[in-house]
Amino acid sequence: MNGQPINRYKGSLPKIGIRPVVDGRLGGIRESLENVTMDMARSVAKLLTDNLTYTNGQPVECLIADTTIGGVAEAAQAAEKFAREGVGVSISVTPSWCYPTETIDTDPSVPKAIWGFNGTERPGAVYLAAAMSAHNQKGLPAFAIYGKDVQDMGDAAIPEDVQSKLLQFAKSALAVAVMRGKSYLSMGNVSMGIASCIADESFFGKYLGMRNEYVDMTEFVRRIERGIYDHDEFEKALAWVKENCKEGEDVNPSHLKRTREQKDGDWETIVKMALIGRDLMIGNPKLKEMGYGEEAHGRNAIAAGFQGQRAWTDHFPTGDFMEAMLTTSFDWNGIREPYIVSTENDTLNAVTMLFGHLLTNAAQLFADVRTYWSPEAVERVTGKKLEGRAENGVIHLINSGPAALDWTGAQTGSDGKPAVKPFWEISEEEANACLDATQWRPAIDFFRGGGFSTDFTTRGGMPVTMARVNLVAGVGPVLQIAEGYTVELPDDVHDILDRRTDQTWPTTWFVPNLTGSGAFRDVYSVMNNWGSNHCAVSFGHVGGDLITLASMLRIPVSMHNVPADRVFRPSAWNAFGTADPESADYRACAAFGPLYK
Repeated sequence: MNGQPINRYKGSLPKIGIRPVVDGRLGGIRESLENVTMDMARSVAKLLTDNLTYTNGQPVECLIADTTIGGVAEAAQAAEKFAREGVGVSISVTPSWCYPTETIDTDPSVPKAIWGFNGTERPGAVYLAAAMSAHNQKGLPAFAIYGKDVQDMGDAAIPEDVQSKLLQFAKSALAVAVMRGKSYLSMGNVSMGIASCIADESFFGKYLGMRNEYVDMTEFVRRIERGIYDHDEFEKALAWVKENCKEGEDVNPSHLKRTREQKDGDWETIVKMALIGRDLMIGNPKLKEMGYGEEAHGRNAIAAGFQGQRAWTDHFPTGDFMEAMLTTSFDWNGIREPYIVSTENDTLNAVTMLFGHLLTNAAQLFADVRTYWSPEAVERVTGKKLEGRAENGVIHLINSGPAALDWTGAQTGSDGKPAVKPFWEISEEEANACLDATQWRPAIDFFRGGGFSTDFTTRGGMPVTMARVNLVAGVGPVLQIAEGYTVELPDDVHDILDRRTDQTWPTTWFVPNLTGSGAFRDVYSVMNNWGSNHCAVSFGHVGGDLITLASMLRIPVSMHNVPADRVFRPSAWNAFGTADPESADYRACAAFGPLYK
C-alpha cells in the first residue's frame, strides 16, 4: 500500500532500551525511588516513541528493563533481555545516586547515554558524573545528559534541553544500530579511476558494522536478456514512465542524435535496470515464483552504487534513470521510502547519503561539487550582480545520476516553504509536482550508449546540510559538514552559468552559512577545503546530528559550521581538551578506535 511502513531488510528493526537505574540500598532508600525511577523511564520512552520514527515510517520501539537496576545482577538481567529483544541503543535514567560500576551498561558496541536527574534530594547528577568517569576509565564512551535547571524529586516533566539531547542522541544511535549487519552492494567496480569507488572493507566492517557485497555489471545484461525481472511490473512501470516522464531537448549534434526507435528502446532498458537494481539490493519474492530462488533473496543492501562509466555507458544506456528513481520517494508503485544508490559506485558518498537518510528519513541529493562562482566572475560572465543570500558567491551542485526528484523542491513543508519530506508526509499532488518540474534529457555525447538524465533546478530558500565522508591515509575516515541554504538565481543568470557546463543535468545552487574563520570564512574557502568531487545533501540543518553520529562511530569531523550549542559528543571527548574541540575530536577518535574492533 502507498506510504505504509515496510521493513525491507532481513531481521527486525533495532529497539531503544531504557534502563531505570536506582540506589540499591533497601530499608527505605530504594523503596522510595522505585516509582519515580520507573516513571522517568516511561516518560523517556514516550518522548522517543512520540517523536522518532524509523526510515520506513514506523514509530521507534522502546523497551524498558523489567525492574529497576540497583546492582550487577539486575544489570545482567536487563542486558540479557535487551540482547534477546534486539536492543541497539541504551539509555539509562536515574533521579538518585547509584553504584556506577555495578549498574552501567558495558556492551562496547551499543551507543549509550545516561540522563542524571538534576535534583538535590537524591542527586542523580552525582551518579551521572561518577558513571561517566567509570565509562571513560573502562573505554566505553557514553553521552551525559544533564538539565541546566534543578527540578524537584517526582517532577515528571522532561525539560526542553534534556528532551533535545535525548532526541539527538537517540536519533543518531538508531542510525548506528540500523546500519549494523546490513550490506553495501557494489554494482560494478571503479568508475574512471575515482578512488572512493574502491569499497574499503575495513572501513565498512570496523566503523559501520556492515558487510560488502559485489556484482559485476554483466548481471544486468544477464537479467535483461533472460527476463529475470517482474514482467507485469515492467509493463506497469513503462506505461507510468510514458505518462509522467517528460523528455527534454536533445542538445547532441545531429550525427550523434539517437533515433526515436533507439530512444524508445533506451526507455525499455533503463526501466528494466531500475527493477533489477532494486531486486539486487533487497530481493523480490516474485522472482522465486518465476523459478529464480537465488535471485529472489537480494543482498540485504541498505545502500548501493552503480559504476556505469565507462564500461557500461560506452555501450548501454546510462544508469541515471535507475539511480534517480530509486533515490526518489515515489515511483510507478506509489509513494514509498527512497533507496540509497550512488552514481559511479562512489562508496563514500553512498555512506554519507545513508547517514543523512537515517537521520532525516527523507531522500538525499547526490551531487558533484562542480564550481564556485564568485560574485565577480558571475558579473563578468552575465553582467548581473548576485544578490541576497547569493551575494558572496554560490557553489554549483550538479550531477547526472541520483538526483532524487524530491530535490526539485516541489514539496511543501508545514511552514508553506519548499521542502524535502519523509515519504509518509508526501501527497500524490506533491509527487506529481516533482515529476512536472523534471525533464528527462537525452544523454550527451560522452554517454555513447544513450539514456536519459534528470534535469531540474532546485527551488531556493531550503535549509540544507552538505556532507561528505573521506578516507585519509594515516587518519582513516573523516567527515566534512557544511550547513547552508539553496538559492535561486534569476533565469537569465542561471541559464548562462548552467550552459557553461552540462545543461542536461539538475542544478542545485548552494550557499553555506559563513562563520568568518577557517574553512567557513567565505564561500570560496568551503569549496577550496572540500575533500572530494562529490557530496551528499540532506534537507534541514542536521550537522549537529551528523557530529553526534560520527562520534559514535569514531569518525572525526574535519570541518563544520555547526553552532557550539548543537554539538553533542560523549563526555570522554572533554578529557582530550576543551579549548580546541576539533583537535580533541581527532585525538578521542584515534584513542578509542572504530566502534567494531
